[in-house]
Amino acid sequence: MRDNCQAGRRNSRVTIREVARLAGVSLGTASNVLNNPGIVAAPTRKRVLDAIAKTGFVRSTAAHQLRVGRSLTVGVVLLDLANPFFAEMVRGAEGVLREKGYVLMVCSSDESPEQERRYLRALEERRVDGLLITPVERDLSGLKALAARGVPTVLLDRDGEKAGLCSVTVDDVRGGELAAAHLLALGHDHVALVNGPTAIRQCADRRQGARRAFKRLGLRPDERLWELRVPALTVDQGERATALLLAKRPRPTAVMCANDLLALGVLKGLASAGVAVPEEMALVGYDDVAFASMLSPPLTSVRQPKHELGASAAALLLEEAEGTGHEHRAVRFEPELLVRSSSGAPERAGAQAGPAAGTAATGGESLLTNPRKPT
Repeated sequence: MRDNCQAGRRNSRVTIREVARLAGVSLGTASNVLNNPGIVAAPTRKRVLDAIAKTGFVRSTAAHQLRVGRSLTVGVVLLDLANPFFAEMVRGAEGVLREKGYVLMVCSSDESPEQERRYLRALEERRVDGLLITPVERDLSGLKALAARGVPTVLLDRDGEKAGLCSVTVDDVRGGELAAAHLLALGHDHVALVNGPTAIRQCADRRQGARRAFKRLGLRPDERLWELRVPALTVDQGERATALLLAKRPRPTAVMCANDLLALGVLKGLASAGVAVPEEMALVGYDDVAFASMLSPPLTSVRQPKHELGASAAALLLEEAEGTGHEHRAVRFEPELLVRSSSGAPERAGAQAGPAAGTAATGGESLLTNPRKPT
């Protein structure tokens, strides 16, 4: 019986009232040690801290939040936490927010609108002080409503200017153009684009940029750029797409991918099929994640300033959450092409593709299941 009672005691939560009793101080004094320690004399503060250590007391965040009206918590909802691009972006945000005492609650939507909505509800119920999000869909009405209910919201890697939300983006149209123009400059005029769902803004913009590069040279993208659309931006989907790439006639001599994970999958698939990169198939990725330069051959990729994206978004969020007179802003970074061995060109950085003036992106069928022949 004694053991059961002791086990029950160990599992119960120690209250601040018990800490105050053990330290021999009032409840108010014990509370001040937690919330305003500067006004408590050092000997008294030590007694309370010793009592906290002895009892294992942990303050209730919910109760503290009710008193001060803030949670010092920021929600982060990303498309895919398995993608190193998002991990590095979160590290950039974390560094800025940590200095201000904030803790991040990080969620992965896995590119699912339903999962995204579920996390948004959960984060709002937990009274986060702000939200950083890479939305799955183009419709931002739900995020606008969330911001209207008092949750400062900043879009990561997605333009929110028209929706009246702060945002931090990279010019992905420009990035797609850089990748395609690089392959065209190397003499490849039959290029495959392994792309994700164009409901994802980044995929649509990179496609638009690639088509623009062909048009600038007077080439018809519908004849020379074969888009192969896969359901997810993953290594597995890139590897699965390789069989279709190799079966295409005429076979593309170069492949550009919507991100580096797809490119890694394509590289694996080509290696399994005995196709040499870049001798038989040139390859370009997008994001320039940490492993890109470590592959064999090292991967040519469009670099996004991942850490800076996160840090800039966090700074905008703090400005809105803590400041007065805040005005929504859209911050945009420029991409950079890092040329490595996978595309068959001498390695160099900062390749350019000419001025950035765009055309509208168009729709298309899913080429993973129904490849379209050139017209």
